[in-house]
Amino acid sequence: MRLCRIKTNGQVQIAFYDEQRLVPLTTVAKAYADKMGRTLDLPASESLLDFLPPAGKGFAVAKELARWLAEHPAAIGNAGSISTSAAELLVPIPRPNKIFLLAGNYTEHIREGGGIAPERAETFPYVFLKPPTTTLTDPNKPVRIPKVSPGAIDWELELGVIIGKTVKGISEADALSCVAGYTVINDISNRKFRPNPDRKKRDKDAFFDWLHGKWHDSFCPAGPCVTSADAIPDPQTLKLELKLNGEVRQNSTTAAMIFPVAALIEFIASISTLEPGDIISTGTPSGVGSATGTFLKPGDVMHASIGSIGTLVSPVAAE
Repeated sequence: MRLCRIKTNGQVQIAFYDEQRLVPLTTVAKAYADKMGRTLDLPASESLLDFLPPAGKGFAVAKELARWLAEHPAAIGNAGSISTSAAELLVPIPRPNKIFLLAGNYTEHIREGGGIAPERAETFPYVFLKPPTTTLTDPNKPVRIPKVSPGAIDWELELGVIIGKTVKGISEADALSCVAGYTVINDISNRKFRPNPDRKKRDKDAFFDWLHGKWHDSFCPAGPCVTSADAIPDPQTLKLELKLNGEVRQNSTTAAMIFPVAALIEFIASISTLEPGDIISTGTPSGVGSATGTFLKPGDVMHASIGSIGTLVSPVAAE
């Protein structure tokens, strides 16, 4: 089941997602009641978490409506659906408490940057955060090239994991039980951010240059939808592809992660309580722009795709 958030006539709605059309849950629920003679108890909510596992109060109803719609696609006419290409799609989780992101979680990405990828048993995940409310960017809305440092803005296609219940100290074996669903993240990065180039050098300058280069406004496009966790029993089997202006730049699979999704959840939850709506962005494969000196510029368009989820489209504009 794929769900998205959309805005129509100033109102936010939850809708079923596919590449051709979006159908609001309320529209499907009404058609279901008319055809089946039975009204389902669909929660009135603008939060995707209410319709996703493991704790969504409307998950069972949404799943039944999704099943019925798949079996009766003609039950919803053109007037009841919205063209996906014309819809105003919104980020799946508008105000997560935390966005955790992974650095160096694919061997080939480490190698293309000149590093040596360690074995999992010899290291631990490198985790950082982005400010949610200023970096999260809706599908089809522009990534903005920052005036303060415009010259080396890069893409990073990543699988986003949305947490569905509060957990702390969960084991890797049980970790996927707390996942609500999966989405597409593009971890936009400023590779050459150098605040105050005339500064006095300090030991940790390079680290903070890298970290601050992740925090610019609009640097975390997300969407276009969420695939419920029950529909992706193994998140390590998903195809990854990013196109820049129609040319494939990243082409890999989540099987290539050093630390799989469950291990990342275990590690992060050993340090910080994970809460419903928190997002873990699981790192990027090889094919980023810095490997070839190709960086984003106004007028570019990125198509970031993950199998079983969808394609996140992000144009690029000047700030």
